[in-house]
Amino acid sequence: MTAIRLGLGEKSYDVLIGRGLSGRLGELLRERVPDAAGSAAGGGGIAVVADGAAWGLHGGALAASMARAGLDFSAVTLEPGERGKSLEGLGALYSAFAAMGLRRGGLVIAFGGGVTGDLAGFAAATWMRGLPYAQVPTTLLAQVDSGIGGKTAINIDEGKNLVGAFRQPLLVASDTALLDTLPPREFRCGMAEVIKYGAIRSKSLFEAVKGPLPAERLEGVIGECCRIKGGIVERDELDTGERMLLNFGHTFGHAVEKLGGYSRHSHGEAVASGMALAAAIGERAGITRAGCADGLRGALRAQGLPDGCEYGPDELLPQLRLDKKSGGGGVCMAMIRDIGDSFLRQMGYGELEACCSGLWRADAGFG
Repeated sequence: MTAIRLGLGEKSYDVLIGRGLSGRLGELLRERVPDAAGSAAGGGGIAVVADGAAWGLHGGALAASMARAGLDFSAVTLEPGERGKSLEGLGALYSAFAAMGLRRGGLVIAFGGGVTGDLAGFAAATWMRGLPYAQVPTTLLAQVDSGIGGKTAINIDEGKNLVGAFRQPLLVASDTALLDTLPPREFRCGMAEVIKYGAIRSKSLFEAVKGPLPAERLEGVIGECCRIKGGIVERDELDTGERMLLNFGHTFGHAVEKLGGYSRHSHGEAVASGMALAAAIGERAGITRAGCADGLRGALRAQGLPDGCEYGPDELLPQLRLDKKSGGGGVCMAMIRDIGDSFLRQMGYGELEACCSGLWRADAGFG
């Protein structure tokens, strides 16, 4: 098992990575979450918010581990998909919390991918003015990225993740055995975030995932991504500076997701398109080394991910004005100088439009 400590003062917590951890969750909660036993013993209750598909496959092992540890809980399952991360989905979760009698002193456990973690985390941050929660991420994308760092959010019609809160979990337990049953498309989507971490901070990681990832390397790769993100979060928890580097590919990626109605493209696929666009725009602006875009797009193709974008600038650019990093006539974008070397740059809307010009020619591969 790999253990990584995020040092955030009173909000510090452990990220654990290894096979079989979901089957030990009850034990881990008793060891590492001081109030877990009290929550189960009448202190407010424990709610497990689970992706329905993940619960059907693996919920039995988690429930058995909780029973062995003497931790009673109530479970609510969610329909898979980004569309559930909405005001309606949040309201339904609040109603479930009320029905199960979840109160102050309670605990929420998110058991699922990024959508489940975001929705359950935001519900925990706001129910009864805030309950503690733990993350048990069941997808590669959530294990390397969304399950750590404390960002919680829902989508609204106007854009992705526009309503949210920072709420650090008490514990993250990433069970790599859960990835054995992950559909290939979902595994590829997680690889988009792994490529992102290599692109912004680690050339060696980037080189390691330009081809097939051997099973024996998986825990180490997840751990490296978590160390990169953990270090950044420790220095910039509230996303006012360095942490914005983690948005590489996400500015355009969120626009892609919205244009696809949050159903046509997965988050990882949209981020892959966004990274390809950001690197190509960076080259056209003269701020990214020539050839980086081709190298990045090659890595994306090797993992079966999109290396272009079906939406043109007339559709994409208006969406950027609602991005959380937008303002002052442009948007603050995470860019790369080279693989492993990232920086933040304010890109004016006019500059972005000029740099996008020509990218959708047939020979450029973006259309």
